[in-house]
Amino acid sequence: MKPKIIKGNYHSDSRGTLFYNNDFDATETKRIYVIENLDTNLKRAWQGHTTEQRWFSALKGSFKIRLVAIDNWINPSKDLEIIDYILDSNTLDFLRIPNGYATSIQSLEKDSKLLVMADYLLGEIKDEYRFSSDYFECE
Repeated sequence: MKPKIIKGNYHSDSRGTLFYNNDFDATETKRIYVIENLDTNLKRAWQGHTTEQRWFSALKGSFKIRLVAIDNWINPSKDLEIIDYILDSNTLDFLRIPNGYATSIQSLEKDSKLLVMADYLLGEIKDEYRFSSDYFECE
């Protein structure tokens, strides 16, 4: 399975704005949390999962999400293709990240907030792999 953007949208009228995503199905999610990076220079890179999948959505501001499909979890190739996504809070888009990927997360605006949902509870499985922030030649 490949990463996928699930498009959201919004509607504005005299009462305000409604942000929605009628195509997102949350039945697989078991836990949620919010990431707020200290500043826009910080990159939370690289963390991945062999089993767990995640969904990201920008609640406030915007984020650059970089993904790498891992070829070997013990000693991955350093020249793997990096796929870039931009999520912003103007629509309620969700980025579905299937298992097998490592992520880099960077806020593009001060005080940005990223909603994260996962399909396993904390501690339910041991499935976290971390690599140095420059392992995949991250910008």
